[in-house]
Amino acid sequence: MSNPSETKTLSSKRRLAQILGILKKHHITKGIDPVKFREILEDLGPTFVKIGQIMASRQDMFSERYCKELVKLRDNVAPLPFTEIQRVIEEEYGCPMQEIFSSFEQKPLGSASIAQVHKAALLDGREIVVKVQRPYIYEMMERDISLIRRAGKLLRLSEVLGSVIDINIVMDEFWFTAKQEMDFLNEARFAMDFARNNADITYIGAPLIEQEYTTSRVLVMEYIDGIIIDDAPTLIKGGYDTHEIASKLAENYIKQIVDDGFFHADPHPGNLRIRDGMIIWIDFGMMGTLQRSDKDLMKKAVQAIGSNDTELMVDVVLTLGVHDGRIDYTQFYDDMEVFMKKYIHMDLSEINLGDAIQEVFTIAHKHRISMPKGISMLARGLVTMESTMTLLDPKTNIIQIAAGHVSEHLFHKLDAKKEALQAGRKLYEAGKRTLDIPIQLSELMRMMTKGRIKLNLEIMDSSVPLKTINHMVNKLVVGIVSCGLLMASSLICTTDMTPKVLGIPAIGFIGYMTAVFLGMWLLYTVLKDKRR
Repeated sequence: MSNPSETKTLSSKRRLAQILGILKKHHITKGIDPVKFREILEDLGPTFVKIGQIMASRQDMFSERYCKELVKLRDNVAPLPFTEIQRVIEEEYGCPMQEIFSSFEQKPLGSASIAQVHKAALLDGREIVVKVQRPYIYEMMERDISLIRRAGKLLRLSEVLGSVIDINIVMDEFWFTAKQEMDFLNEARFAMDFARNNADITYIGAPLIEQEYTTSRVLVMEYIDGIIIDDAPTLIKGGYDTHEIASKLAENYIKQIVDDGFFHADPHPGNLRIRDGMIIWIDFGMMGTLQRSDKDLMKKAVQAIGSNDTELMVDVVLTLGVHDGRIDYTQFYDDMEVFMKKYIHMDLSEINLGDAIQEVFTIAHKHRISMPKGISMLARGLVTMESTMTLLDPKTNIIQIAAGHVSEHLFHKLDAKKEALQAGRKLYEAGKRTLDIPIQLSELMRMMTKGRIKLNLEIMDSSVPLKTINHMVNKLVVGIVSCGLLMASSLICTTDMTPKVLGIPAIGFIGYMTAVFLGMWLLYTVLKDKRR
């Protein structure tokens, strides 16, 4: 993997040459497979590793083979020299570090592509964590994104990769996410919003953000010295019940999704601590958001799985997904029905969430249905959460907990007045339609007797019939316009309108000439079509 400290100092020209050299080294023009693609991203450096991590979560856009391989990518970056960290901090604060911190550990707690984290203490003795952004990381990533687009055009990567990778979509999503992560004020706001949403839950907590010392490139928060959540032996030794922790963790995560619409998108064990009987969430750099409509759809998805309702699940996927409408709905329904039947005889506690999500995304990918960013982040978060819970207590099932949460809240949050009004409105509309049925049947019978029944056909995946129909409609429209002009001009000629041409009103004359021209053109096209 390329050294980020060297990478950021390269000119665009030299960096492009470096990228092209790496791609040629792996013989990209001879084809690509998942392993080769992962190795290329690792050699290209931190920016591309993060791009690969995003791709790994987009099972709806990329094949399962590639997603499974890209999951192996790790964001391990060599730590920066402490002098560079010190320089960033003092640039942000405009004063020496000693005026802010009483102590500052030079060895980082962790180091990633965007930032690295150090333990420190404020002048009043409070233990804190300081997250410091790498110098020039924004410029480096912005340049790399621009260059990979250029490299893709030069090497015609879209032709090589085919439907596996849409470079532009990946770049757009990556850059949107990266820009959010690189502004630590966003992360600070996310952490405070999360704490506010869970303030009433006694067993959930989040680090306190030191707003006074937080900037866009330096984030200061409370130091959490609890037990890592996957350290089961230490938890049991401390008197904790791992089953209870797993259940409460799952319940809270479902609450974040279906109630708050604001959820932690990276719930791996490293981001969860147990302290003083509380589950403490940390690292809010990657958060997902759901609109109200999406939250309702998530509830429907859980209901669909619980009741084995294929139609409801089809509606959920089509409503959530982005597609061009050119879908083989019969095949799509059949694929979803096969998926649902697989789980019909299974208890909710027996369903593996990761496998179920992967199957749904595979079906979506097959039918060229892509999911919005929030949903792909949710899918990745749910799979990660299930893995975390398995480490705590393999018997705790997140789908079972989700179904219980949804059913409970459907009753608790039922607005009787609203539901009654909606039911009344639906009943009224149904009554109106019922009264129309005899009239519609009478009209249908009348049209059948006169041979006026029309059949509407949807022609898919064929441009020839559509072009033919379009040509026929154009000729029909020209014929109608020509007849209309003749009739209107004849009526005008019965008047004494002036000025006149050849003894008839000028407007009528113009109408006649236009109608004649259109008629001649129509006759010509008809004769031309017959010769073919």
